[in-house]
Amino acid sequence: MDVVEWLVIDDGSTDATVEVARARGVHHIVRLTNNKGLAAGFQAGLDACLKLGADVIVNTDADNQYYGGDIERLIAPVLAGDADMVVGDRQVQSIEHFSPLKKRLQRLGSAVVRRASDTDVPDTTSGFRAYNREAALQVQVVSKFTYTLESIIQAGKMLVAVDHVPIRTNEKTRESRLFPSMSAYVRRNTVAIFRVYSLYEPLRVFTLAAAVVAIPALLLFARFAWFYANGEGRGHVQSLIVGAVLSIAAIQLAGLAVVGDILAASRLLQQRTLERVRRVELALGVPPSHYEPGAPPAAAPATTGAEAGPEAGEAAGNGAPAGSPGETGEREALRL
Repeated sequence: MDVVEWLVIDDGSTDATVEVARARGVHHIVRLTNNKGLAAGFQAGLDACLKLGADVIVNTDADNQYYGGDIERLIAPVLAGDADMVVGDRQVQSIEHFSPLKKRLQRLGSAVVRRASDTDVPDTTSGFRAYNREAALQVQVVSKFTYTLESIIQAGKMLVAVDHVPIRTNEKTRESRLFPSMSAYVRRNTVAIFRVYSLYEPLRVFTLAAAVVAIPALLLFARFAWFYANGEGRGHVQSLIVGAVLSIAAIQLAGLAVVGDILAASRLLQQRTLERVRRVELALGVPPSHYEPGAPPAAAPATTGAEAGPEAGEAAGNGAPAGSPGETGEREALRL
């Protein structure tokens, strides 16, 4: 490891997060103007790390859940060239302060993500992860609630080798601020799991839904046919009507399965296009968004706030665009 630098993401907080980070020697800060949520903050931080020149990016949560001493274990497969993305396995079943309901939901979410991504990550909701530059370039999260599930599915479908290593966790010091209650956590995670799976496996989801509706329709048609064959069809027309309605719904769901599959293929192409756009931005030296330098010496000028404009103008006045390719090598964020 040549250089290790720290980047803190301030998701529109109203406390002294930025001031404390600078006082503690944090090198880089991504400061969102208002609260955008976990997934948006993660994506902004990942983009900033890439544009600041990071070769390996380690992501951890701000609630001190993960044991920092395991960073070396987390990045080992990346440095060895055995993986592009490594997820820390908390071994959820052994965490005492996790409720039985939360553990079951974790197992369910991990099983769904493993099936959708064709990976074998046992703890897909873990936020303690390491990415190399290639993996970070290919991750583009669209979920507003969490990035953990979707990023693994994306990695599994792109050219990213995913691995996992066991990690330790710290004792719980406070309640999570990501969700107000356990019921909110269950509700949001359930919706997130269904949405992510439907987003990336629409053919499977809507085909199954069509089959669930079509089977009762066929049974109702068979019921009417049996009565009709015995000369009693006049009194059972309702079976024919309900069966017809269910058949129409099944056909519509099957059509949605085909349309969803086409959109999923289109989304994959869009992700690959976005990856190439990001590579172009890096080659051109486009500065990170909402960036502020941390403790001096600053590695890059701010791209947000009142001081951002004049510095960009000075760069242009010197004959070079702000964030020119020659500056890229000077920007490093958690470079390992």
